[in-house]
Amino acid sequence: MRRLVPVLSVAMVLALTPASQSQAMPSAAQVSSAANPAQFSERNPRYKLRPGDVLNLSFELSPELNQEISVQPDGFVTLKQVGDFHVAGESVPEFREAVKSAYSNFLHEPIITVNLKDFEKPFFTAGGMVAHPGKYEMRGDVTLVEALQQAGGFTEESKHSQVLLFRRVSQDWAQAKVIDVKKMLNQKTLAEDIHLQSGDMIFVPQNRVSKIRKFIPTAGLSMYSPIP
Repeated sequence: MRRLVPVLSVAMVLALTPASQSQAMPSAAQVSSAANPAQFSERNPRYKLRPGDVLNLSFELSPELNQEISVQPDGFVTLKQVGDFHVAGESVPEFREAVKSAYSNFLHEPIITVNLKDFEKPFFTAGGMVAHPGKYEMRGDVTLVEALQQAGGFTEESKHSQVLLFRRVSQDWAQAKVIDVKKMLNQKTLAEDIHLQSGDMIFVPQNRVSKIRKFIPTAGLSMYSPIP
């Protein structure tokens, strides 16, 4: 059974300013490392419709129903003679079948073509202990390690062994996975490197040593010697 993390947790990742990086994030114990493997290993997934997308609908036998529609901020579109229709999170083929089913109530075997005219360019965001937190455009296939490199790599305070990857699975929920990037790189098991999907969010937490360092008075550092 997969565990889902509310979007409220994901929203914390979106706050990518330096000040926000010190805010608390879910610990590895709070995030399921046994998330559904298929959800994170899927290659070349179909594009999912999202607010702001524009689609053209063409009815071969009923051209009066041809229309251009935009996905509204709440994920709905308004179809002629049908009304409001929720589409966010669906692929274009799924949407086409849903539209065909809706119009079958008053059209006999409608032939409908759906074209995605305008859409948001694929992207991912990286936050936490990376050199350059922010939003990055995805050009082609991008893996987690490649995404971290685009974000400037880890900082000295990063916890390489507990990198968090958030992936939206619905309007209200996101799935989370903990990835031991340190182990993956040390063992050179790059076959396990996850391929990102548009909208994925990466968060690199702060390591325990860097957290403790904040509470060591500089005046007393001379009393500490390296641990063998």
